[in-house]
Amino acid sequence: MSIVECAAFPESYELYRHPSGLTILVNENRELAKAYAVYAANFGSVINHFRVGENEVRLPDGIAHFLEHKLFENEEGDAFAKFGKVGGNANAFTDFDITAYLFSCTSGFRENLEILLDFVKRPYFTDQSVQKEQGIIGQEIKMYEDHPGWRVSFNLLRALYRKNSVRIDIAGDVDSIAQITPELLYETYHAFYRPSNMVLCVSGNASLADVLAVADRILEPEKPGEPVVRLTEQEPAEITQSFITQQLPVAKPIFAIGYKDTDPAHGAELARRECGMEILSNLLFGKASRLYNELYEEGLINSEFGAGYACSDTFAYLEIEGESDRPEQVFERVKAEVARVRAEGLDRAAFERSKKLVYGRLIASANLPENIGNMMARSFFLGQRYYDRFEAAKEITCEEVAALLPKLTESAAALSTITPQK
Repeated sequence: MSIVECAAFPESYELYRHPSGLTILVNENRELAKAYAVYAANFGSVINHFRVGENEVRLPDGIAHFLEHKLFENEEGDAFAKFGKVGGNANAFTDFDITAYLFSCTSGFRENLEILLDFVKRPYFTDQSVQKEQGIIGQEIKMYEDHPGWRVSFNLLRALYRKNSVRIDIAGDVDSIAQITPELLYETYHAFYRPSNMVLCVSGNASLADVLAVADRILEPEKPGEPVVRLTEQEPAEITQSFITQQLPVAKPIFAIGYKDTDPAHGAELARRECGMEILSNLLFGKASRLYNELYEEGLINSEFGAGYACSDTFAYLEIEGESDRPEQVFERVKAEVARVRAEGLDRAAFERSKKLVYGRLIASANLPENIGNMMARSFFLGQRYYDRFEAAKEITCEEVAALLPKLTESAAALSTITPQK
């Protein structure tokens, strides 16, 4: 067991390598009434091709999300019902590079954790249950096909990326999930749901001793096995297209503008990059920015306008979203403002304000055990400490953030719009 400490403020968490191969992170806070646990696999929707030994496997789009749904069900019924009996509030989610199973509770932490670790380690798939789930997820996919906010963002990713699977909807499509079989689910599960490819993060009113009391009973010692090698195609630096549009039943056009970052980072460097890009995006496009106020006063945008940076160690992009009757004009103004700031340099006072805002948001996020647990898991899979972002936000300089401006080039930019159906 080791202690991971934060240099930005007096905070720490415990890190423990379990004999099963699982990494356990615990941020204990007995002043809170709630405990939160997230059990996550380093496996998300962007992984669709891998090799184990001599066996090479191509996965249908959406299988990570499908597997997340199916793990809650086994021969004994639905795991949600078990959580309900011991006062646990359970859920799960699949993202581009992570699948997570979680619960929160105000009592019965050990009982809830036992349910969590037990159902995740006992997959159960049949032809009948898979076919049933294909129908359920197929309806979910159709719902998202008509969701304007979802479509504008994924259309943008299709414009930015040519090869990277981040361009594909997390749930896949109806045709891709129709290819999923129990045998393929088992093969995928055994490749990626090894404890050594997972992390258990606990925050709030629970201790490492509480966790180990359950983990030592439920998890078996690690067994040697063939390593899993992820296979990916090289993503070109160029974007696929600079403009993409779709018609849906919306009252007002919505848009998403993206800048493709062609140089993804890893570990602490990625945490610093993410922090710097958040500061930069707020400085350029936040509600206190020159551009936001000009566009707002001219009636080109409304208060829905905002920006953020999404990243992993295989992709990264800056996204600006909003509503406008003239999204193409907003796109041109965004590009012009980036070019102006790149030529004139950053305003140091504006940088300091943006830096304080980003740091303040990080501190606020650390008030909730759910945020802490989820970010500990995400950070771990990216080769980071949970505190890397806090330290970066406190230390980063104006010069470092200014050095990120050349990434925002016109050739790396694309516009996605959703316009009202005629």
